Amino acid sequence: MKNQTVEKIKELTKEVRLPGVRRYLTEEITDANLKNLPYEEFLHSLLLKEYDLRLESGKKNRIRLASFPYRKHLEDLSVSDLPIDAQKRLKVLKSLDFIEQGQNVILAGSPGTGKTHLAIGLGIKACLSGYKVLFVTVPLLINQLKESRSQRILSRTEGKFEKYDLVIADELGYISFDKEGSELLFTHLSLRAGRKSTIITTNLSFDRWEEIFGDAVMTAAMIDRLTHKSYLLNMNGGSYRLKETREWLAKQEEEKD
Repeated sequence: MKNQTVEKIKELTKEVRLPGVRRYLTEEITDANLKNLPYEEFLHSLLLKEYDLRLESGKKNRIRLASFPYRKHLEDLSVSDLPIDAQKRLKVLKSLDFIEQGQNVILAGSPGTGKTHLAIGLGIKACLSGYKVLFVTVPLLINQLKESRSQRILSRTEGKFEKYDLVIADELGYISFDKEGSELLFTHLSLRAGRKSTIITTNLSFDRWEEIFGDAVMTAAMIDRLTHKSYLLNMNGGSYRLKETREWLAKQEEEKD
């Protein structure tokens, strides 16, 4: 009879979506009986398991939905190999206060210096801290915006884009875009300015942004809005990626010997 009751409880947990209770019910019942725990302590312990499981599931879901191209945590960074400016600002960025304040972070510098790795590391930390994050390359974002406009769902896309606590717009400047793309990108990034945080990685200095926007007035307005009260990091330096590749090749050679 007791086992039947336990099975009925487990069935009910499926209906009301309590996977933690279902997973740990038998274990908690056994523990409560052995320790002769009061009902309220048993229930509290069981609900804590449900709570912890939901927290963990929430973290995994936020990371999955952020669409990171790969997972790199801040702890994986070789801080000493980052450009000096990034080393100096890393501590304050890791606090994630910039997200709370709705400030932007612009990582500008030559390829391979750790811009995307740093951005993803901050993004994953934000997901683990409960923030809703989106990672997208600028070319892909522009294509999505153009498709939304053609399908007449642009306003819906704008609303969704605004709700992210942090958007990571990667690879600004690697591919130029037309007037429509420039205007759409300007509008969407402007929607977030001063309210929600955006991290932008770019290989171009500000004086070259007109090359990709193709409009001096729009370029000036974009830079003004994105840089207001923002963290601007000079990411020029030795290639972080090249150093990692050399270390990997050296390790492969060691394993052969």
